[in-house]
Amino acid sequence: MAAAKLFKVDGSDAGSVELSDAVFDVPANPTLIKEVAVALRNAQRQGNAETKVRHQVRGGGSKPYRQKGTGNARHGSTREPQMRGGGVVFGPHKRDYRQKLTAASRRKALCCVLSDRVRSSALCVLDALECDVPKTKPFADMLSHLRANEERTLLVTAEPSRAVVLSARNIPRVAVRTAADVNALDVLEAKRVVVAQDAVAKLEERLS
Repeated sequence: MAAAKLFKVDGSDAGSVELSDAVFDVPANPTLIKEVAVALRNAQRQGNAETKVRHQVRGGGSKPYRQKGTGNARHGSTREPQMRGGGVVFGPHKRDYRQKLTAASRRKALCCVLSDRVRSSALCVLDALECDVPKTKPFADMLSHLRANEERTLLVTAEPSRAVVLSARNIPRVAVRTAADVNALDVLEAKRVVVAQDAVAKLEERLS
């Protein structure tokens, strides 16, 4: 059965926690992980780039110069793509980059990356996360005790906590997600994953 180290807030060792094999001991599936990661990144794209084609550009009603006798190429409008200020050929237009993903593939990819973090000892469990008031210093000290302040870290909590989010937002390379919201891309971008003990059960309930 999969297991992860259990730490206290002061960084002291508190033993280990048994994890569900159905969530934290899943074989790697690089093809699925890449497919889900690309889809999640595409979903973050705004797709607001917009260019005007020839018929959308203002002007161009009159012929720029006479047809013959000038020595230049023939032009019928100043809005042609090759003219300065003319329309754009094959330019970007507003579009939706989102790709369809099944819920099963999202869950499976998340299980794969969580299992990889467990196998590489990059995932640890925090016995209790008590943060009632937004304070950056105690929160940074806790991450320092867990040796999670030197690289990109993902903290997974059981429930949304405004105090935790405000405490972590000024600390570089630290992201906070709830067990209900975390996805495969969040875990992939983090070198170290810290999961609150009460969030483990919610993750297993969501992904089993």
